[in-house]
Amino acid sequence: MLYPNCQKNKVFLLLNTLVYLQVRQFFYQLKNRFFQSDFHLYEFPIVNNTLSFEQSVNKSKSYDGKDNITFLNIPSRFSSWNDTSKGMLWAYNLNYMDWLCQEEMDFKTGAVWIDKFIDELPLNKVGLDPYPIALRGINWIKFICLHKEQVDAKNLERWNTSLYSQYRLLEKKLEYHLLGNHLLEDAFSLFIGALYFSDKRLYKKAVRLLYRELDEQILPDGAHYELSPMYHCILLERLLDCYNFSSHNRIFPQQEKTDGFLKEKAVLMLGHLEEVVYSDGSIPLLNDAAYGIAPTASQLFAYARRLDISWEPVLMKECGYRKMANERMELILDVGNVISSYQPGHSHADALNYELRTDGKPFIIDTGISTYDKTERRQYERGTSAHNTVVVDGHDSAEVWGGFRMARRAEVSIVSEEINHVVAKHSGVEKGLGHHRSFKLHSTNMEITDEVHIGHEGISYIHFAPDVRILSCSCNEVDTERGRVIIENAKQVEIFDERMSCQYNTFNSIKVVAIHFQGRMKYRVEMNKTC
Repeated sequence: MLYPNCQKNKVFLLLNTLVYLQVRQFFYQLKNRFFQSDFHLYEFPIVNNTLSFEQSVNKSKSYDGKDNITFLNIPSRFSSWNDTSKGMLWAYNLNYMDWLCQEEMDFKTGAVWIDKFIDELPLNKVGLDPYPIALRGINWIKFICLHKEQVDAKNLERWNTSLYSQYRLLEKKLEYHLLGNHLLEDAFSLFIGALYFSDKRLYKKAVRLLYRELDEQILPDGAHYELSPMYHCILLERLLDCYNFSSHNRIFPQQEKTDGFLKEKAVLMLGHLEEVVYSDGSIPLLNDAAYGIAPTASQLFAYARRLDISWEPVLMKECGYRKMANERMELILDVGNVISSYQPGHSHADALNYELRTDGKPFIIDTGISTYDKTERRQYERGTSAHNTVVVDGHDSAEVWGGFRMARRAEVSIVSEEINHVVAKHSGVEKGLGHHRSFKLHSTNMEITDEVHIGHEGISYIHFAPDVRILSCSCNEVDTERGRVIIENAKQVEIFDERMSCQYNTFNSIKVVAIHFQGRMKYRVEMNKTC
């Protein structure tokens, strides 16, 4: 929960957030605040720019060839690299320059954009942040290598001077204050940049970072530890890029050993991805996840096969996600903790949440995410009531605040686990605010049993997919066109309108069921019979 009008509670929120941070995060926050690294031009190592690579994943079309650019479903004409009027995430996307790698991009247009970026870089504050440098660097290298026959020597020297200087700045601004996916993206880009410039020093630094961060961030079951299926796909693409460039270009001693390590992690991540996606190949919208940002699972699987990588599905364990299925239902549930405890920026207060698909279509859904801006909507989308789980006495299962921050969070534990039956509980953020839940999938229905401590009140939320129309509602049953929810021991059942987001800045109207109860409550989801 967020307490916007109480300064005392804000102080407690801050203190309860800081206790989870690592010491090095404090150190680098202070370092970045008081010791700024400036951009300087450096002489770059002599390179022949003949890096070979297998076809990677084309970026989605964001540039239409007429100065119209669309990111996050917000179209705009280019005005400035520092344009934050549509949010910082939009400005970051602008500075990634992903359109250099979209399928329709020709050399002449791409070259104009690179020259424009270099010309305006001295005034481009956003573009000199480390995360945009990292993502843009890979896009530039792919573009240059793809069009190497068309790049004249003068242009190449100018581009390489700027690119190498950006990498030197990235090296000084590695995101140790954030850690998590940001630092891993920095390492991926530094690795590819080191190969491109044949820079042994940068290569050694990048390899050390990759070994350390991949070992920490990729769990034994192959999931990325921030537990966002979207970011898992983003990072898997970048990992495949690293393996792609490295395995096709032997530049440094013992490079084969590093390739083996990268491939091993890619196999794990591919195995997890195959396990977590639905039967149609789409990802569940758990934590910060939306469609239209990351490559799809099918694109990543095809990319891996082009690199001669094979894999098997990896059973989900450490990540805390579980999947159950019968002939007509697919259920994905979350019975895990916030694993990246010092970097919970993409985590939600969604303990014991689930999504349900029936007959291959979404039926009970997560509300998704529409924005990263620090707004009431962002606060709602991270909160417990935006998920298919229980709010106890008005408290979320974690104190999310400030867009990407999290203070106290409930501890989740699995009580018992069998095929198609999982029982788990969480402690709540305070004594008495715990929640005990049983998930059980039968041959024809799905059953949820919720329990809260005596004397406390729970509200169990069910978010229906946009195309689900409710026909009737009582304290015992909610009937829809596709199936019904049969409820036992509810004090009150209410239905209200809400919005959900499959993609950033897009909304669909949905119906939400709120089941008020004390003690123990059960509901069963049954589907209508098929013809």
